[in-house]
Amino acid sequence: MPFEVVLQGILSPLFIASILRISTPIILPALGGLISDLAGVINIALEGIMLVAAFTGVVVSAYTQNVWIGVLAGIVIGMLYSLILALFHLYLATDIILAGIALNIMAQGGTIFLLFILTGDKGNSSTLASGAVPTITYPFLSSGSWLGQVFNGHNIFTYLAFLFTWLVSVFLYKTPLGAHLRAVGENPVAAETVGINVKRTQTIAIALSGFFASLGGLSLSMAYLTLFQNAMTAGRGFIALAAVFLGGRTPWGTTLAAIIFGFADGLANQLGSLAIPPQWVQMIPYVATVIALVAYSIRRQAKQRERLRRFQEGEVKGAEAGSD
Repeated sequence: MPFEVVLQGILSPLFIASILRISTPIILPALGGLISDLAGVINIALEGIMLVAAFTGVVVSAYTQNVWIGVLAGIVIGMLYSLILALFHLYLATDIILAGIALNIMAQGGTIFLLFILTGDKGNSSTLASGAVPTITYPFLSSGSWLGQVFNGHNIFTYLAFLFTWLVSVFLYKTPLGAHLRAVGENPVAAETVGINVKRTQTIAIALSGFFASLGGLSLSMAYLTLFQNAMTAGRGFIALAAVFLGGRTPWGTTLAAIIFGFADGLANQLGSLAIPPQWVQMIPYVATVIALVAYSIRRQAKQRERLRRFQEGEVKGAEAGSD
């Protein structure tokens, strides 16, 4: 396929619509990662929570023949799984990074084990009649128009991703609990002295993080696909954490960063039609993640140097004023 055809496809409204779909399972866990990070408890287990929720949603919807019961079950199990992280870190004093890695490994192996027991297959759940969440079409947007092609026909999780971005922004900056959560993340000792229960606040943050990670996993298994696959998250939980820092630890910045990663993934899909080794194409989203983290690190170090310079200048001025 000529490069011109690929370029034309990238500029099309259908490609933009695909970016929104691809970004959804990154935006949702990224919002969860943002909440836990601002509370001072970075949730490394996002990947595992997504897997557990995705698996649960598919299995429960298949056996109950009700998609919404499957979604609810996935959310509940995902949040309970996230609370295991809270238990080990906050109440048993386990290192949060090690606990998160352990939960990811357990989710990876546990879902394969249960999948084999239920279906006899270690690859996917295609033998189970899983439910799928509905798509939404706005009647006031013509299907042939540019806006209609971009914004119509997405699954409910895609629209929820942007709605929740706004709600998380309101929660963090307009509610007392959001203020307490950020205060705990900035200085837990100071927060404790003014009467904020640090452990309870961080537990709530991890539970909320699990809620959003569960939605991200469900968007993969009950919307993006209609089945569960072995390791279907493919590192999206870790990419979501990268989006938190690339987005400046703000809700809208995090969502924008997730969309950038979604663009990289969509670009990889488009370039797959060219005569390029597939290994190089598949590397694009992960290379973009590494570049983004390097850019964030450089920007953070520059800010730290600037703060240090201002602090030193303030000390010098203070010394000069004292000598006068």
